Amino acid sequence: MNTKKKILFLITKATWGGAQKYVYDLATNLSKDQFEPIVAFGEYGRLQQLLNETKIETRRIPSLGRDIALVSDISSFFQILNCLWRVRPDVVHLNSSKAAALGALAARILFVPKIVFTVHGWPFKEDRGFIARKLIYFISWFTAFLSHSTIVVSKEDEVLGECMWFIHRKIQYIPLALQTSEMYTTKQVEQIMFQKNLEIDTPFINSKRLVTIAELTPNKGLRYAIDMMAELEKRTPHRYTYSIIGEGEEGSSLGNQVQKLGLGKSVRFVNIFSNRFPKDLSSEASKYLKGFDIFLLPSIKEGMPYVLLEAAAAGLPIVATNVVQQEASNIPNIHFVPPGDGHALANVVEKLAHNLPATREQSAVGSFADMLAKTITLY
Repeated sequence: MNTKKKILFLITKATWGGAQKYVYDLATNLSKDQFEPIVAFGEYGRLQQLLNETKIETRRIPSLGRDIALVSDISSFFQILNCLWRVRPDVVHLNSSKAAALGALAARILFVPKIVFTVHGWPFKEDRGFIARKLIYFISWFTAFLSHSTIVVSKEDEVLGECMWFIHRKIQYIPLALQTSEMYTTKQVEQIMFQKNLEIDTPFINSKRLVTIAELTPNKGLRYAIDMMAELEKRTPHRYTYSIIGEGEEGSSLGNQVQKLGLGKSVRFVNIFSNRFPKDLSSEASKYLKGFDIFLLPSIKEGMPYVLLEAAAAGLPIVATNVVQQEASNIPNIHFVPPGDGHALANVVEKLAHNLPATREQSAVGSFADMLAKTITLY
């Protein structure tokens, strides 16, 4: 008789980002003697590939997509319902707003014993119209109401969750933590990412190298970081370069902004699917951080992102917007600026660049074992 608890993780996209890393870290570190993890998702991607390599069962929900679409959402709901009926999990662990809302309702209908919902940043904080925000707020509240426990990874989200009717006792603050992993040395990164015989890399060889790892979406505030580069180029031409590692819906518009501002030689987008870089860059971009001088987080809306912990682990000074100040203030060498202000970003970057330490102190923030243990208690 199988006495292991079946844990079904449900997520909208099996690409790679903070929520996907969270699911991967939990699923791959649960005790194999006590738990049987299964991951269900909508869109194929790197997460699914990594899980297959570790022999963790995956299931696809074909209609499940990120954007709201009535017909496909109805189809997704019944596909999730069918998946839960077949798997018969003891616990459903919901991630990402779209999958969470549909999954919570399906899990309640089938009387799943435990429903856990992790909030990777409340979606109603996004810059949307009044009616849209109210609708998203209701969906978020309803998802948490249907769940037995709601995990938040930032103090700000904890405060917002505790203000919601009938669910404040369900809110559990469990901060993110990294597993220790090896990073490439600065020299190794330069050999892989910056080739001296390529004209496109020439400006990056001897510059102060800035970097962001992010999905290219409006919430990440990357247009303001590009404005920052225009400001820095005016002050000190050819001194700074900026690499944006990621891909997403704003790729074209951000690229157009770079060209319009004449920054084609100092700003580049490192597409995580490029054949030039290692195939695993999408899931291991953080291993390349030591090849840069300063990490930027220009987000206008954020929970508590893994990339800040990864940048600290690489020993990089960090410039972040104050949307994460409450939860990230304990990270060493982090500096905060208002969101949506390229001029403020430029001022802090310029100051840091003149005082970069000769040696970097790598910092570990939080305990992954503690994060895992606290999550398991909710199962």
